[in-house]
Amino acid sequence: MPRAQIKDEKTYRALRRDGNSEEKSARIANAAAGSSRRSVGSRGGQSGSYQDWAKKDLLARAREIGIKGRSSMSKAELISALRSH
Repeated sequence: MPRAQIKDEKTYRALRRDGNSEEKSARIANAAAGSSRRSVGSRGGQSGSYQDWAKKDLLARAREIGIKGRSSMSKAELISALRSH
């Protein structure tokens, strides 16, 4: 499987070193390359805390992004998996 095109390799590598997933790092690096890093950062934080979500909503979100083993996870495990994805 070919590697996705990364538009800002420096940002991508820094995000990977910080422990972010490949997908999340690529998404952020490519968004930052299309505009400024400051504008990408200011767009974040619009969603409520996962703690406030119902478990069924967490399960739906986990299904959307393809987290494996989600059906047997507790609410705390789902939140952790979503945050680390």
